[in-house]
Amino acid sequence: MKTNIIVFPALVLGMAAWAQAQTAAPAPAKVATVHVQNAILQTKDGQKAAQDLQTKFLPRRTELEKRQTDITAIQAQMRAGSATMSEAAKAKLQRDYDNNSKEFTRAKDDFEAEVQQEEGKIMNDLGQKILDVISKYSALNSIAMVVDVSNQQSPVLWADPSIDITNEVIKLYDQAHPSVAPTAAPAPAAPPAKKQ
Repeated sequence: MKTNIIVFPALVLGMAAWAQAQTAAPAPAKVATVHVQNAILQTKDGQKAAQDLQTKFLPRRTELEKRQTDITAIQAQMRAGSATMSEAAKAKLQRDYDNNSKEFTRAKDDFEAEVQQEEGKIMNDLGQKILDVISKYSALNSIAMVVDVSNQQSPVLWADPSIDITNEVIKLYDQAHPSVAPTAAPAPAAPPAKKQ
């Protein structure tokens, strides 16, 4: 009879230890994917930064397009007058073409480098904030690893869309960093109606 009394408390203690071990055991590790570039660009801050960048560089882009048009016009003039122009006129057009092409290439390279530098700065600034959000989201949702699939060099060949947390990260980012939503770009003016 005494053995039953000793066995029962030992059994209760064993069950309690087993239950505690089960609750203390780590949950199965979860993996998630995120498209960091899309997350950055789709946040309100990202949309506003993209719009600000476009507005900032629009005058220079327009100037480059005008220069390209001028170069194309010189080429057309050279082709059209090749049989009828004097050698001096041809030489002058060729010099104009060469000078304009060199200036255009230099200005275009400078422009692209500056745009790329600004984009990189924005991606880095917003990227740090996105990483903080991803870290917090992962901790709250017991995610052991998050893989960025925005890089084409990513070793991820396929991922189940159900593990993609990009939209959740965007929502959490916008909640954590409220910003003014970007305003819509003005619509181009409609061409005037033809009079009949």
